Amino acid sequence: MKVFNTLSRQKEEFVPLEPLKVKMYVCGPTVYNYIHIGNARPMIVFDTVRRYFEYKGYEVNFVSNFTDVDDKIIQKAIEEGVDADTISKRYIEECKKDMEAMNVKPATKNPLATEEICGMLDMIKDLIASGHAYQATDGTVYFRTKSFDGYGKLSHKNLEDLQSGFREIKVTGESEKEESSDFVLWKPKKEGEPFWESPWSEGRPGWHIECSVMSKKYLGDQIDIHAGGEDLIFPHHENEIAQSEAANGKEFARYWMHNAFLNIDNKKMSKSVGNFFTVRDISEKYDLQVLRFFMLSSHYRSPLNFSEELMESSKNGLDRILTAVDKLKDLETEAKTVSLSDQEDKKSAMELAAKYEAAMDDDFNTADAISAIFELVKLSNSTTDGNSSKEYVTFLKETIEKCCGVLGIITEKKEEILAEEIEAMIEGRQQARKDKNFALADEIRGKLLDQGIVLEDTREGVKWKRI
Repeated sequence: MKVFNTLSRQKEEFVPLEPLKVKMYVCGPTVYNYIHIGNARPMIVFDTVRRYFEYKGYEVNFVSNFTDVDDKIIQKAIEEGVDADTISKRYIEECKKDMEAMNVKPATKNPLATEEICGMLDMIKDLIASGHAYQATDGTVYFRTKSFDGYGKLSHKNLEDLQSGFREIKVTGESEKEESSDFVLWKPKKEGEPFWESPWSEGRPGWHIECSVMSKKYLGDQIDIHAGGEDLIFPHHENEIAQSEAANGKEFARYWMHNAFLNIDNKKMSKSVGNFFTVRDISEKYDLQVLRFFMLSSHYRSPLNFSEELMESSKNGLDRILTAVDKLKDLETEAKTVSLSDQEDKKSAMELAAKYEAAMDDDFNTADAISAIFELVKLSNSTTDGNSSKEYVTFLKETIEKCCGVLGIITEKKEEILAEEIEAMIEGRQQARKDKNFALADEIRGKLLDQGIVLEDTREGVKWKRI
């Protein structure tokens, strides 16, 4: 299995620290509001990576945090006149609802920053004692970037360039920094902010130290994979490497994985531009399985453009797959027990299943994997009928279901609740047919079609679908 490692900028053979075990840390959201679709991409992508490892027989310890203390959380709390804990708890629960709707598996552990302060204090003390960090007179503690030789190795930037860039954006309150690139490990409280006691000041941790401590506690000093959006490469993940490796004296993560940005109609998502969408917004128009399918239709390292047209295309593509599986389920109940004529077709299906797995083995190429699923659907539609053998029909159905399951795509069609008026119209059409009033039956069918409901008369009764 090949994994693209941001650290080396190339695909590498995946070799775990322990045989058939994967220790994986994914940076989670800051919980001050509903998650947006930019948050959804890494959630879906790395959930799929986890699922594929499990499919290949690995035991995955998957840790993803919630940042529950942050300036944005504090600001939201002030706006609503509540404490920060109320805001973070509310939006953690809302985030979990959205994740469940996207079929994102619960993490092995979802640590909260506020519950890991003691570990952060311990790591900061160790960094100060070893000369990697220092205290300013106002109680701020900084990491000394010059003390860590590998600083910049993930973002592939050299320290001098970084320091030059930081000097240009230097803000007030940083006059005691030894170098402009030094970053905060602990900061003193401001009026009205939540705070914790420390040897340096009443305050709270810097953002970067959180993940280093939580990863160490729940996965150990070394992990196999650290992942997140590419916006985290610098400074967040760069700083995590510096403080973790300085504190633990060993390589932090063997593989670094990052998904590319998501744009809206070829523009960066922004509230000011009016193209900002939460996952909850999308759920009002689409089943979130459609959003998941859309996200996986492009390789995770490729920029992804979100648009209504592309979501409609994903909805139609997903429906093609679900309809094919439904057809196979119907055929399975009436298929013949034995047929020799299906063997070549079964061989073709096995080749497509191998093609699917080869795509996933190549740095989790879900785009090519989905193409293989569509080829399986095409094969199914063209080679199965009432004369197909039960063995072949079942093999096709289970193969498509397995491939979709690894991607977190649910192949069971959700039963939609029709409005009472539409239900009455379907019953009225059935009665018209019984009365041999075919003109009325056709008229009702036409009205239903106008409302986006297609009827199909089968031996099992009337089936319908939305278009």
